[in-house]
Amino acid sequence: MRIAVAAPAGHVGRHLVPMLIRAGVRPLVLLRDPGSLAPDIRSEVEVAGVDLLDVDAVARAVSGVDSLYWVDPPPAGPDPLAEYKLAAASVARAVTEGGVRRIVFQSSVGAEKRHGVGEIDGLAATEVALNVTGADVIHLRCGYFFTNLEYQLDALRAGVLQVLLPVTQPMAWVSPRDIAEVAAGRLLSSEWQGLGVQAVHGPADLSWQHVARIISEAVGKPLEVEQISEEAMRGALEGLGMSAAQLDAVVGMSTGFLGNFTPEQPRSVHSTTPTTLAEWAYAELKPLLD
Repeated sequence: MRIAVAAPAGHVGRHLVPMLIRAGVRPLVLLRDPGSLAPDIRSEVEVAGVDLLDVDAVARAVSGVDSLYWVDPPPAGPDPLAEYKLAAASVARAVTEGGVRRIVFQSSVGAEKRHGVGEIDGLAATEVALNVTGADVIHLRCGYFFTNLEYQLDALRAGVLQVLLPVTQPMAWVSPRDIAEVAAGRLLSSEWQGLGVQAVHGPADLSWQHVARIISEAVGKPLEVEQISEEAMRGALEGLGMSAAQLDAVVGMSTGFLGNFTPEQPRSVHSTTPTTLAEWAYAELKPLLD
């Protein structure tokens, strides 16, 4: 079995690749900079140094691969959704031309809406593109990554998080390591086929208010969370130099969940994973703030 993993150094990939190695697989890893791999990992994998938006390069790299874990690369330019379209075209063509039979795609809760959820609309476009390739596909509809808090270290140190969602609105929060565990199981299993969706919701739905209490206790510092208006958030992000398209992509990932949004996949034994936010915060967030 040949398994390829895109973004092996990402939040999920850095856990997924060692899991596959421990399972006896020598995975092919797809990344722009092979030098970013840890030396102990580099000796246990095959490496394809490719830009994931380079359609021809990705198609060549995955030729002969049985299963692919695909992650759309995070957009770096002024038009995020245009970059997601390139990523969707890249993986769809790679699957078709390379003869990849199975794909596990790292998607997100909210992609089922297809439109109106900012940057998540780009993941929805990749879901659609993969669904017509004729390959067996599982979309992992993941909750909000614990690691997203690492992008707000200054705010955490200041003791105040500003969010767009109501602070009492619950949503799925999940550890990237748990996503990797689900992905590894799917990549190694031969017990599924066709098109499917698997939610990865973490152990519990948490509101921002609940998150603030958990993080405060874990890091030993008071933390408050407050809801601000869309206009205020846009103003703050515009001050960072974001383009209009970037603003829509970032803000939409919150405003798209306002109202009575309910994930398409309910919480169940299939979607519930074990790692708690408190466990993650003590082990990984606290050292970043000490």
